Amino acid sequence: MKYLHVLLIALILSNLCSSVNAAQPTKPNIIFILADDAGIGDFSAYGCKYGKTPNIDRLASEGMRFTSAYSGNAVCAPSRCSLMTGLHPGHAAVRANAMASSDNYQALPAGQATVAQVLHDAGYATGGFGKWGLGNVGEISVPEKVGFDVFFGYYDQGKAHNYFPDSLLRNSVEVPLHQSGKNTWDDYSATRIATETISFIEQNKDRPFFCYAAWTLPHKNYVIPNNAPYGGESWTQTTKNYAAMVGLVDKDVGRVMQKLKELHLDDNTLVIFASDNGANKEFITPLGSTGGYRGFKRMLYEGGIRTPFIARWPSKIAPSTTSDVLTTFIDFLPTASAVAGTAAPKGIDGISILPTLLGQPQTEKHEQLYFEIYEPIFQQSLRMGNWKGYRKGTADPLELYDLKTDPKEETNLAAQHPGTVKQIEDAMAKAHTPSPHYDTPAHGGKRKGKNAAGDTGASLQDLIGDVK
Repeated sequence: MKYLHVLLIALILSNLCSSVNAAQPTKPNIIFILADDAGIGDFSAYGCKYGKTPNIDRLASEGMRFTSAYSGNAVCAPSRCSLMTGLHPGHAAVRANAMASSDNYQALPAGQATVAQVLHDAGYATGGFGKWGLGNVGEISVPEKVGFDVFFGYYDQGKAHNYFPDSLLRNSVEVPLHQSGKNTWDDYSATRIATETISFIEQNKDRPFFCYAAWTLPHKNYVIPNNAPYGGESWTQTTKNYAAMVGLVDKDVGRVMQKLKELHLDDNTLVIFASDNGANKEFITPLGSTGGYRGFKRMLYEGGIRTPFIARWPSKIAPSTTSDVLTTFIDFLPTASAVAGTAAPKGIDGISILPTLLGQPQTEKHEQLYFEIYEPIFQQSLRMGNWKGYRKGTADPLELYDLKTDPKEETNLAAQHPGTVKQIEDAMAKAHTPSPHYDTPAHGGKRKGKNAAGDTGASLQDLIGDVK
């Protein structure tokens, strides 16, 4: 009898523990999908004029669309650095695709905290897929040494221009890719990378995961196995291919979302979609890829740094909502940390926008957003409320724009508001920390070295001219 009594108590306690464990919510999954060189005007949720992106539109209709969001920078590597580290370009280690005086690039330094490491330490499976650009094979900052369990794709961003490679990398090990020689969908690296992304989600369906889908489309080279539905357009071949590459990004977003539904992970997964910088100049006239904003990739006018930014989380984010909160890639690390229930590293520049996502008051806000870039020339910009300051050298005259009334930055108001100019100049000086790897010219913004004009082959005037 005594034995049965003890057994009964044990069974009750066991069932109670099971019930408590079953009631414990699983930490939310986090997926960040990053398009490469797509402009805000390439997506129909933001008014695309040439095509539709129905899957990304669905993210917006089922989640929150941000209208004042910025990338990390106006070119690939420094933008990704800010995304991974939560540091703005005046503090980050990587501030250009290449250093000032050579063809070498600056990678992440040893000991640099990343969002992948923070989430990995919080118990997340961490996977990256696509383009890394922050450290090559053999260096301390390869993805698998900074928090990723697995990274599949390109480590060297220059090699990512080849969409039909003989191999890709998985954790620094070459993975041979059979090429048929016919440039089919099976040969296309973007297809393989998206498939690996989905496989990671499947493999980690029973534990919380962070998936960094840093896909390579629609970055040059502009090639794709089939450019439907744009093949009949009167555009150049490059433009047709680019438009189709944007369309493929949308289709792959749809593949990811369908997989989440199949695995019943939909409600417990935060999905964010953005682009790493503005579109290239050649797609402004035929496609309106920069959404009517001034400037384009490599420029710190709005067209170079405004990004589509959409967040979907059915159990938490109200559908069909918009937010005009000022945010940039530096906010992802602290936001992801808050979602995971862990602390963000100290000393970063980002703030958590989780309150905004949850429909709560955003009590902590950015008083300013600072950017600097070193290619094709040195530039600085700073947004403070509706004011935007821009200049090409640390001592050059500041251009001042009121983005509330002049979002296209057409009217320079510096002469009318000297006090605001001084305030922004002082803020720029405080935000910029000198780096031994990059030079900051006082006038004209012209850098030293081979990489001063970037990798486009265009002249400085062509790149920095008054393009609207």
